[in-house]
Amino acid sequence: VQLQAYGGGLVQPGGSLRLSCAASGSIFSINSMGWYRQAPGKQREMVAATSRGGTTNYADSVKGRFTISRDSAENAVDLQMNILKPEDTAVYYCNADVTTIWGNNFDGWGQGTQVTVSS
Repeated sequence: VQLQAYGGGLVQPGGSLRLSCAASGSIFSINSMGWYRQAPGKQREMVAATSRGGTTNYADSVKGRFTISRDSAENAVDLQMNILKPEDTAVYYCNADVTTIWGNNFDGWGQGTQVTVSS
């Protein structure tokens, strides 16, 4: 199972960015997908996640600004980030909890994409 993340970049405070992530490989079902981030000197933290049933969770720091959406048909998840702040600067990682076609559970990570919010 592979996860490929797209998007990221440099944006001014108050701006927007959209991250996308697609899962591929021997996937039977995806139980949840989400985005995490890690800023320099800090631990990786959950930003937003969505389950197969449609439940979404957000970090308090991004509620009202970020929106996670999932395309189940494409095994993909997007993160729309609005009103970005300098403290949102981090490497963002896509995550997926997958059941493979062989019945195994796989917790996968994408390669990480840099988001920098700066004037």
